Formats: sequence, C-alpha cells, structure tokens
Amino acid sequence: MKTARWLIIIGIILVVIGVLLYLTPSAFKWFGHLPGDIRIEKENIRIYIPITSMIVVSMILTLIVNLIRYFKS
Repeated sequence: MKTARWLIIIGIILVVIGVLLYLTPSAFKWFGHLPGDIRIEKENIRIYIPITSMIVVSMILTLIVNLIRYFKS
C-alpha cells in the first residue's frame, strides 16, 4: 500500500508541474540556459550538457527529500 500511495503522490506532483509548464512557459525559460550549461552546435551536430541546471535540480530535490524526512520523523 505504501508504494501505491507514493506513486500516486509523485504522479500528482508531475501533473501539477506539467500544468504549470503548460500555462506559464515563459516562467521557466531560464532553465537550461544557465551559466555552466554546455552547448556545442556545429553543422550536423548539437551537443547539450546541462551541468548547472542539473545541479540546481539536485539541490532542490535534496532539500525536498530532507524536509520530508525531517517532518516524517
């Protein structure tokens, strides 16, 4: 039962994020264009390595998980 509940919660969170991105696409236009994100564009090739953006995502997720663990115990 616990796994099903967590999957439902994660699904709801993903839907909310999707609706926010759909309704306000310009609010997250900065994401992926931070200093430190590597873009290489040549004639027939494009390489994109979002290092800084993924560090930001990692920090936010770590903060959320730690808050959940703090309030759960």
